[in-house]
Amino acid sequence: MLKKIAWGVLALLLALVAVLAINTLRKGSRQLDVPPVPVVAVDAVGVGQRLAEAVRLRTISSRDDANLNADQFRQLHALLQAKFPKTHAALKREVVGDLSLLYTWPGSKPDLQPILLMAHQDVVPIAPGTEKTWETDPFSGDVKDGFVWGRGAWDDKGNLMAQLEAIELLVASGYQPERTVYLAFGADEEVGGHRGAEKIAALLKERKVRLDFVIDEGLLITEGIMPGLKAPAALIGVAEKGYLSVVLKMSATPGHSSMPPPKGTSAIAMMSAALKRIDDEQLPAGIRGVAADMFATVAPEMGGFSRVALSNLWLFGPIVQKQLENGAGTNAVMRTTTALTIVNAGNKENVLPGNAEATVNFRLLPGDTKDMVVERTRALVADATRSDKFELFALPGGAEASKVAPTDSAQYALINRTIREVFPGTLVAPGLMIGATDSIHFGEISEHIFKFSPVRAGPEDLKRFHGTNERIAVSNYTELIRFYHRLLTQGAKAPQP
Repeated sequence: MLKKIAWGVLALLLALVAVLAINTLRKGSRQLDVPPVPVVAVDAVGVGQRLAEAVRLRTISSRDDANLNADQFRQLHALLQAKFPKTHAALKREVVGDLSLLYTWPGSKPDLQPILLMAHQDVVPIAPGTEKTWETDPFSGDVKDGFVWGRGAWDDKGNLMAQLEAIELLVASGYQPERTVYLAFGADEEVGGHRGAEKIAALLKERKVRLDFVIDEGLLITEGIMPGLKAPAALIGVAEKGYLSVVLKMSATPGHSSMPPPKGTSAIAMMSAALKRIDDEQLPAGIRGVAADMFATVAPEMGGFSRVALSNLWLFGPIVQKQLENGAGTNAVMRTTTALTIVNAGNKENVLPGNAEATVNFRLLPGDTKDMVVERTRALVADATRSDKFELFALPGGAEASKVAPTDSAQYALINRTIREVFPGTLVAPGLMIGATDSIHFGEISEHIFKFSPVRAGPEDLKRFHGTNERIAVSNYTELIRFYHRLLTQGAKAPQP
């Protein structure tokens, strides 16, 4: 009898192994098979120096002061006109909202839907006290060790200058796009884009422009970051998470600390209970939507158990999800995230404060809405404090998650193919943009909005983003130029029959 049971268990195990193997093998590669394109000649020294000049301009934007560093932005505009004369001769240039730029390159077939390339002029400030930890002055624009150093070299003057370098080459060669090409360079992306990109989008909408596709800054070409994946991986952002900050205010009777109120009834105690509940009961994660599409695309390219697990989520789903939730980046693509960011209460050690205030920031997964998150948070606070005597409201400036651009479209295939042509051997998959970009403002005039920067980044590079020692390799920067050169020549064509 025991022998029969043992044989039965063995048979079941063998059957399971067979099912796993078949499932894994039948999920073949989704990568496009395209030959690399001839390398466009780029003057690496010249383009690196021009990018360095742009980096030296301190185009730091402000949410409250629209005129902060206006002289620096105008110097950047003058630099662009001086360094890209052929582009400025061929393209119409408009200033929108005082400091943002809209360029129009008229197509030879104006009945075709135009395309839009985006980047932003502004940069984030240097964190106070970190200046001396930079290898060069943050706005030096030094070119050394094969890199252009300084704030904005990567985010996002690299993309902006590369787009103009590509167009300068194309205009010089006599190229004429069939589709009209727009360039939108906002001056306040880092503070929401309301004075720049939002106004440009409204202007195009007023002109009844419908865009074939939009490409903006976004996800990168990562190397050595995704476990189980040896090849470089380019993730194309097909959606962007929403943004919501909620303020919670709790009130109680103030008094002397020598006579505290009953346990759990002070303003700080109630606030602590509320914040703990909000943090403990975050919205559920799941391998669904864009995340499911991304993992299904990269799974066949992985090795070992990673490939087996991702190819058989029906069995390994809970284990895989738990692992992914432990990583900040992978957790963020699977759920609406909750971050406790500001807490204020009390001003003297022996006085019980009458008020406590906190701010909680949420990044919304497509499918979750601002109203839903606010009401859910309100219910959690009421239950945690056993009280309805609190104030909770959303701060202005929030945004719903974007629509998801379809990956079975010709527009997505164009971006995919261009990456594979210019970066041979790089794997391509859809991804979710967890940060904010200016392209969020263009959802009403295009169904195909992509967030992708052809910037190469390893594990040690990610901390440079908005951090110390921001830089971009000159060799990679020339690849950015070639990427946009190829994208324009193919994307501005009339559709093939």
